[in-house]
Amino acid sequence: MSQTSTMTIRVTPETKARLDQLAQDTRRSRAFLAGEAVAHYVAREQAIIDGIKRGLNDVSIGKLVPHDAAMEELTDAVEEVASTARA
Repeated sequence: MSQTSTMTIRVTPETKARLDQLAQDTRRSRAFLAGEAVAHYVAREQAIIDGIKRGLNDVSIGKLVPHDAAMEELTDAVEEVASTARA
């Protein structure tokens, strides 16, 4: 079993009640569900931050796509998907 650490968090009574119900319905502990939720939240937020950092790095080295070129590529992709869906 992997090592864990204990945290204390504050949630609204409504959130606690919903977590209690979810724990009961899934036969999991509140601690397990809360730990899973925090892990997923942190992973998602870190992915967003990493993407922002990559974007800022691209800007700093001049790796840019002009707006008109980007919009043209997106429009072409949307039209291609739309034509495929109609076929």
